[in-house]
Amino acid sequence: MTHASAAQIRASLDHPVIDGDGHVIEYLPLFEDYLAEVAGRELRDRWRSQNLDARGGYTQGSRTGGWYAQSEEERRDRRTTRPPFWAMPTRNTRDLATAMMPNLLAERMDEIGIDFSIVYPTFGLFMPRDPNAELRQATCRALNRMLADLFGPHRARLTPAAAIPMHTPQEAIQELDHCVQELGYKVAMIAGHVRRPIPKAAREAPELAGLAQWVDNLALDSAYDYDPFWKRCVEHKIAPTVHTGSMGWGSRTSISNYNFNHIGHFAAANETSAKALFFGGVTRRFPDLRFGFLEGGVGWAASLYADLVGHWEKRSRDALARLDPANLDGRLFAELAEKYGNDRFRAKARANGDDRAWIERSLEDRGRIDEWSACAISSREDFKTLFAEPFYFGCEADDATVPSAFNDRLNPMGVKLKAMFSSDIGHWDVQDIGEVLEEAHELVAHGHIDQGDFRAFAFGNIAELHASLNRDFFKGTVVEEAVAKMQRTGSAALPNAAE
Repeated sequence: MTHASAAQIRASLDHPVIDGDGHVIEYLPLFEDYLAEVAGRELRDRWRSQNLDARGGYTQGSRTGGWYAQSEEERRDRRTTRPPFWAMPTRNTRDLATAMMPNLLAERMDEIGIDFSIVYPTFGLFMPRDPNAELRQATCRALNRMLADLFGPHRARLTPAAAIPMHTPQEAIQELDHCVQELGYKVAMIAGHVRRPIPKAAREAPELAGLAQWVDNLALDSAYDYDPFWKRCVEHKIAPTVHTGSMGWGSRTSISNYNFNHIGHFAAANETSAKALFFGGVTRRFPDLRFGFLEGGVGWAASLYADLVGHWEKRSRDALARLDPANLDGRLFAELAEKYGNDRFRAKARANGDDRAWIERSLEDRGRIDEWSACAISSREDFKTLFAEPFYFGCEADDATVPSAFNDRLNPMGVKLKAMFSSDIGHWDVQDIGEVLEEAHELVAHGHIDQGDFRAFAFGNIAELHASLNRDFFKGTVVEEAVAKMQRTGSAALPNAAE
């Protein structure tokens, strides 16, 4: 059986294909020049010393505690997480060059079957998470300037995402302002969480602060109020996209196995971000803001959406009334204990009498037990408004969980979650750039989703995410007319954002 090529599949579609998450592989010798221009040679050299191994090669190991510089015994002693390795498509040199050179990528877009692509960094995924403020801010600034220069000539088909450091709202706003106002960015990639030292540990054992950390999700129980940043995103008509992993926390801390650490790590990080934005009331306070969660698929989101609805039904403020320890009928319990308890049970129940300490395990303040108060949930429909509508989920071409997004028979209230085609070209999981569209379209060929769902997956949802606030996002691009038609007809349910 002969498979259709990407170009043939694209020609068969009645809509453009927008890639919601391609990747550029930064040519680091060039990046170093930009870093020196932004922050000086001394800081550039400091960054190099942090990111080069003993042989002078770039490595991500130092970002997770210097794994490559440690012996096996030291790794076990410090429980240093095994970092990523061999993550670039080196055998296919043309694909590697395509992911590094926007000029070549633009030339190959028709061959790949993609009309327009939103391109994210690779090494730049780590830069916003550097714990050193000076290095973090300088590397993000240098990277954003470099990508603006490289992609500038290709605005019709490619647009890069700016790397925004999120350790404080102030630094995030400063870099976002610079990228939008001075560099012309339309997409902002944010770190969905910040790992911070546990205050007590940092105070009492500062030498161990790097080992005793908590995950700040930026929205619930955060060290800072990030509302000023979310407000600035609305002002700049930017839909922030979360592209952060969770290797190094939770259970993904193997000292020897990268695959163990990698599987599910984007999904876990995205779930943390989505839950926090929801429970923290961000989607309630900023109803026009949209969020993208990238490279983690959508299976986790379908599960989380159903779990949220189910938990609210059983643990909303009103539903908790049936669990109040004060409800216990002590007399009935004593009678049942006498009738059904064995000798030891009956003896203990008689001895306890009216003492209910065994059931009242915690003395809750009944005025403060509404854990849904920030998002102000009053009905099941609120979950559609505060979760299903503002959240979009990037799925790679081979993601088998995509059908769960469109399963309106299973998802609560018949919702279709907003899954987006995300090629991930440039990374190790894409064996051939020319096959990503074919791989994604197999969902239709195998009957897992229909053509309408594929249209939403490969075009409508991605366009909706970025044009939700900025209706001119695609102006001047090859998909401008198609997006404008979608906006006019309402076929992808674009909100009536302010012009």
